[in-house]
Parts: sequence; C-alpha cells; structure tokens
Amino acid sequence: MEKKDTTILMQKYELGRLLGQGTFAKVYHARNLRSGQGVAIKIIDKEKISRVGLIDQIKREISVMSLVRHPNVVLLHEVMASKTKIYFAMEYVKGGELFNKVAKGRLKEDAARKYFQQLIGAVDFCHSRGVYHRDIKPENLLVDENGNLKVSDFGLSALCETKRQDGLLHTTCGTPAYVAPEVINKKGYDGAKADIWSCGVVLFVLLAGYLPFQDPNLLEMYKKISKGEFRCPQWFPSEVRKLLSRILDPDPIKRITVEKLKENSWFKKGFKQIDSPALLPDSDTISVSDVQVAFQSSGSEDGLKKKVDLGTSPMRPTCFNAFDIISLSPGFDLSGLFENNMNQRPQARFTSTKPASAIISKFEEIAETERFRVMKKGGGKVKLQDSKEGRKGQLAIDAEIFEVTPSFFVVEVNKAAGDTLEYREFCNQDLKPSLKDIVWTWQGSEQQQQEPQSL
Repeated sequence: MEKKDTTILMQKYELGRLLGQGTFAKVYHARNLRSGQGVAIKIIDKEKISRVGLIDQIKREISVMSLVRHPNVVLLHEVMASKTKIYFAMEYVKGGELFNKVAKGRLKEDAARKYFQQLIGAVDFCHSRGVYHRDIKPENLLVDENGNLKVSDFGLSALCETKRQDGLLHTTCGTPAYVAPEVINKKGYDGAKADIWSCGVVLFVLLAGYLPFQDPNLLEMYKKISKGEFRCPQWFPSEVRKLLSRILDPDPIKRITVEKLKENSWFKKGFKQIDSPALLPDSDTISVSDVQVAFQSSGSEDGLKKKVDLGTSPMRPTCFNAFDIISLSPGFDLSGLFENNMNQRPQARFTSTKPASAIISKFEEIAETERFRVMKKGGGKVKLQDSKEGRKGQLAIDAEIFEVTPSFFVVEVNKAAGDTLEYREFCNQDLKPSLKDIVWTWQGSEQQQQEPQSL
C-alpha cells in the first residue's frame, strides 16, 4: 500500500485532516514532528483579512490569547507566517463544541453545573487580565477528552485599553441570543457584566436545551432581552431559578458579580477554584515579536521559514537588518496596531555599546539582588521571573538583544505576564537604575545624555 504524501509546515508540523473552515480561515489537525503532540493549526489568508479590514481583529486575538493562559482556555502555542498565510498553532481539543452535546438534548444538573463552574472560572481569569470575551456561547466552548471545558475564539474580545474615557465599551458585537441588553442599547457597557449575562444564557441552555430569549422576529427578541423576559422550565431547581434571575437581570448595576456568584450555594457544590494557574513553559510564551513576524513575514509561500527553538539556541543576539532598524521608528512600529494605547503599552527599548554577554550579565545581576530568577532562552533572549505572586499572578519580563553592529546593540524590554502597574513600578524603581551603567540611550531620547524615558 502506497504511503500518502504529507504536508510539512514550517519544518515543524505535519498537517492532517481538515477540522473546520470559515470565510477567512481553515483549521487542520496536525502533529508536532519533534514531540509527537497533536495540535490544531488555524490557517488565515492574509489578503482576505486585509481586504475586509480584519487585520486588527486578528492581532487583537493573538494578543488576548497570549494574556489568558488558563487550564479552561484554549492554549495558543505559537504564531508563524509565510508570505500569504498566518498560522496559529493551538491546543487540539478532541471533544468538539459544547453545542454538540446540547444539540442532543439538555444536560443533567451536575454536568451543566460543572461546565458552568469551569466557564465562570475561565471568564473570571480573563477579566482579571483585563480581557472581555464578548461572544460567549456554546459554539465557542470546547470540551476536551477528559470532559473539561475550554473557552475559544477570542476574535471579538476587548482589552481594558480599548475602553473610552467613560470606562465603558461601545462596540456592539456578539451573537444576538446571548448578548446583554446594555450592549443592544448602545449606551456603553461594562465588558465583565456583559460576559456574565452571556454565561447565564449558556447555563439556561445547558439545563433547558433551548434559549431563554427567542423569537422569529429579531426586534421582538431584543425587546424580551431588554426587559429580561424569560421563563424557566418546571424541571429547573428553585436554586437555579433564583440564580438565573440574578444573572439575567437587565439592569447591569443590579446583576450579580462573579464574586457573589461564587458564593452561591448551588454554584459552590463541588466547585474547584484555580487560584493561580501555573505558568506555562517558556516556549509557549507569545511575544510582541511573534505578532510582528506574523504580519511582516516575507518567508516562502510554503512556510519554510523555521522558528528558532528557544530552548536550545545559543545565547547569541539576533542580527538587525535595514528593515528591522526602520521598524524601530515609532512611525513604523507595528505593535501599535494591536495595542491601542501607545502611551501605556508595557514596552521599551534601549541601546547599548556593551557586548551582549555584559548585557545578559547585568540582567542576571539584577535578578540576584531582587526577588527574580533569570532564564536564558537562546537567540539573545532573557526572561526575568518574579518568585512571588502579584496582583495578577507572577510578574515576568522579557528582554531581547538585537545586534545592529558588532559594537552596537538594541535591547527590547516587555512585560510578559503579571500586573502592568507592578511592572512599571519595578522598572522605574529597580530595573532602570540598575541598567544605567550599560544603557547608551533609551528609545525616544534626543540626546545621548538625556534622562531615560519612563518604560
């Protein structure tokens, strides 16, 4: 029997069967050639998304998925690109959509509660990272082989930086039957409260097997949603009825919060709180450069541009070419396309005439005097990892060294994880003063002797 030809992507993944497809993307099952691990590869056509103005949405999805790394959220392993395609290598979830389970009939109370608990745990974690999903529905919730829920599809999500001055979101989005009334009313809404409403609709669907708000006429359905008009079937336990009335309250101010929801007696039954999800391996960290590469790549059409293995590469800085140097100019910095507030983004660059080994040694010295541990990742990359838990998990800082000439280097510093305010405080009070001996100038300085800018 003849062996079928196989497609190898980026010299790293063997593509398998088609799992699904949409207007702009196809998703394939694939196998990591090195580890043998099964993954899902999402292949996006650059030209198509550019033509309809979806580039920012895809960049936001990458940024968001790098922030929300939780056991009940689909994991994004890495982002790659060829001339015409962008590739997401994601966790492969074998069980399929939660929607398929509901389509066979309503779930038993314990099963529905378990999925709802995991959904709330994941959504709460997303909110703690300043991420609001905005399209929570059974079709975007997957179930793995162990029966655990995984939240997916962050294409419509919003970051806290996208709020207006009134502190609210204003983009009307989501799926009509699951969307909160304040989103429909277009007066601005709290992303967290809107997500909680959608979670309530999901709970109703899991237990009932049908939607709480439905009408052939969309306007009539919106009226029902706006008034919070729904009826629970007779088989719903009284505790669930009371809980749903608090979740599906059309007044977002009166609507139950996640904190109060977790105190509910029905919800708490068998609930396993994940207080601080363990950080994933370094090789699974998606950085700013990964996003830039995905949209800048001029690699071959068949995706032969191979990503560097961060675990085994020598500590040698990446060499800058002319295009890299041009991209350092604020006018050409593509990261601004997916981080809306340029003045608040947790990133900075500095130049140095010290050798790469001296720069790395300085970061190691800082780690020893502070409460950090240092990890060399290869390719001129260093990671500082806080040993203590912060407000939003452990603070992690990435530093990447680029060689412009043998005697001139650019170092890019980014917050990889943790709280932004804690990051800024550490940078201003500890990192910047400790680096003063090796810094020639910070990005944006007009004179070599000028005081470094705030990170």
